[in-house]
Parts: sequence; structure tokens; C-alpha cells
Amino acid sequence: MNTQKSTHKEKIGFQKLIATFGIILFIGKIIAWKLTNSDAVFSDAMESIVNVISAFMGLYSLHLAAKPKDEDHPYGHGKVEFVTSGIEGALIAIAGVMIIYEGIHSLIVGKTLSKIDLGIWIIAATAVINYLLGYISIKKGERENSLVLISSGKHLQSDTITTLGVVASLIIVYFTKIYWLDSVVALSFGLYIIFVGYKIVRKSLSGIMDEQDPEILNQVIKILEENRQTEWIDVHNMKIQQFGSSLHIDAHITLPWYYDLRDAHDEMEKVIILLAKNIKRTIEFNFHMDDCKPISCPVCQIKDCPVREKDFVKRVEWTPENVTSVDKHTIIEEE
Repeated sequence: MNTQKSTHKEKIGFQKLIATFGIILFIGKIIAWKLTNSDAVFSDAMESIVNVISAFMGLYSLHLAAKPKDEDHPYGHGKVEFVTSGIEGALIAIAGVMIIYEGIHSLIVGKTLSKIDLGIWIIAATAVINYLLGYISIKKGERENSLVLISSGKHLQSDTITTLGVVASLIIVYFTKIYWLDSVVALSFGLYIIFVGYKIVRKSLSGIMDEQDPEILNQVIKILEENRQTEWIDVHNMKIQQFGSSLHIDAHITLPWYYDLRDAHDEMEKVIILLAKNIKRTIEFNFHMDDCKPISCPVCQIKDCPVREKDFVKRVEWTPENVTSVDKHTIIEEE
């Protein structure tokens, strides 16, 4: 428990760092925009506003997700990470729309840029800082299974890409004096930012709606398949939910019907311990013990079964299809 608290404190501390740098970088970009009057720089500054807002939202969600379970939230508060991440994605998309509007307006009205050289240096510096922060945030989020840190990191890195594009466009405009190129660049970045926002919202909604994560499911099944015992006749009706960085796994395990309660519970515990040791996330288990039926005999690998009614036919490999199925495994299903 102490280690878990320490991890949450580290996440919150790093998110505070992101929020602080977000404010500093936003101020820098606003200064660059005022100096240059560039639409491309304006697009970068608009995305930085979202960076600041989302950083503080992420900070709040990490604080809330760290709270223990209570009577009103029996599964904890981890789902808030999906909510805040989704709002962040929506804000990114809104910023993209604002950028497109400004770019179209400038193309129609026309504008002249100034002090482009100074603007290039300021924006380039923010790009370097953003990329480093984004890289560290993603790695930390992947290590600690935090959607907030991962989405913050991806946002920062997408901001870096657009910022480098802004730098490139300013350099081109500086040497060519073709000022309308600045607005065209802003339009393209606006479209890109909307796409990034959509992807973040899509991932957040999948978590809120408990959409099955194929990667996690395959990982769990691979561990079970590679370590399965003959007594584990099958595992079926598996469902995996994500609550922030934590997982909740529901499943049925079929065991010999003649096992007493203690033996059956021991086998179930072996499965739980196996998964807990091999998946580096906090996991809550809800396993249901099923007794075997005659239809299980053809796939049951217990050689000296005292009550076998049908001959063993073949070993059924556990797959996402049969492990998530509500029915026990049978040969008929596999043919």
C-alpha cells in the first residue's frame, strides 16, 4: 500500500511539473505571437492553452484516482482518468477549429508578419522543452499504466510536431516574404490537431464504455495458456475492465466436480497468483468456480479421472474467442 501511495505521489508531482512548464511555454508563445503577428504561431499558442488546462485537469484526476474505494465508489475512482482524458481530447479539437477559423480569416483579409527571426528562436526553444517533457511523460505513464500521463505526453509531443512545423514555416516566410504561406500552415496544423483530439476522445470513450482491450486480453490468455494445469479444465466468460491503472478481471474456471471446496479454492488461488505475479498492475479478481460436465470430458486432460464418462479427444488451446465465451469449452465449438 505504501508503494502504491508513493507511486501516486510521483504521478501527481510530475503532473505539477507539466502544468508549471505549460504556463511558462504558453507565455513564451504568446510573446512570440505578439512579436510576429503569425497565424502559425497563434495556432501553437492556442494548443498551449489546452496544454495548461489539460495539465491541471490531469492533476485533479490523478488526485481523485488516488482516493481509496468507498461506499459510493466500490470500484474506486480510477475511471476519472478516462473522463479527464476525453475532455482534454475535446479541448484539443476545439483549439483546432479556432486555428482553422483564424487561418481562413487571415487568407481573406491578408496580413504582414514582423520580427520573424526572434519568433523562430522563441518557438524553437518551446519545441525542445515540450518534446522532452512529452517523452518522459509517456514513458512514465506506460511504466505506471496511467492514461493521464500517457495522453499528456502524446499531447505534448503532438504540440512539438506542430511547433517544429511552425518554425519551418516561419523560416520559409522569413526568406521568401510570401506571407500567405503562414495562414496555410496554420490551417494544416488545425486539421492535424483536430485528428489528435479525436483519437484521444476515442480511447477515453472506449475505457468509459468498458470496451475490451485486445492487448490486455491477449496478455492474460497467453499467461494462462503457457502455465495452465491439467486440473484447470477451462477458463471462460472472462471480462476485463480498466479503472485508471487498475484492472478488474471476472472469469469462470471449470474444475473437476468431485473436488471439495478447499481443493477447488486452492486451484482458483493458483490462477489468481499466477496473473498477479505476471501482470504489473493492480488487479482485482472475481473468479467463479464451475463444476465440470460430461461435455468437458473430451477436452479434460486429467489422465486418472475416476469419474470420466467420455474419452479424451484433444487439448483445446485457449484463445480470446473461447475464453470470453459464456459457455464451457467443448470439441464441437472447436470444429
